[in-house]
Amino acid sequence: MPEQETPSTEETPSSESVETPPAGNGPEGEQSAEEKPEEKPAEETVPAEVLRKELTSANAEAANYRTKLRETEAKLSQAKTLEEFEAATTELRGQVEALERTILLNDVARKFELPEALAKRLTGTTAEELEADAKELQKLIAPQSAPESLAGGLTPEDGEDDFDPVKAARAARRRRY
Repeated sequence: MPEQETPSTEETPSSESVETPPAGNGPEGEQSAEEKPEEKPAEETVPAEVLRKELTSANAEAANYRTKLRETEAKLSQAKTLEEFEAATTELRGQVEALERTILLNDVARKFELPEALAKRLTGTTAEELEADAKELQKLIAPQSAPESLAGGLTPEDGEDDFDPVKAARAARRRRY
């Protein structure tokens, strides 16, 4: 088996920068159809205070899990009989099932864009049952009638073909006085 070569870790001096034209530019400065970069949708910006709040809640949740882990490790290390060990593992299984249910509820709620308050109200034991319930809830919170277009005003197709700006100006002046 041939040995693999590791890439060199030598750095080029930053003072000697060479500018190269972008790849894919033709003589007219246009990019070929094959090499056009994909347009990325504008990313939504989230306020810093919302991010801080989410980070704080995630840190608190992680700390809660760490304390539960320490308590469980202590229970398991103190278990001397088979019954004590089985009781501790049964308690752990119950906690794991509750956490798995919470994760499943959150995933389904996120998939169907349900608010947290409604995510708690989902009913069902399997993912399919939860998704069916989430679809029903989504119908209730979705806007009933959305407009076809949010553009306001007239479009050029709506106007008259024989519009005369001079006549329109004279008519406006007559109406003003």
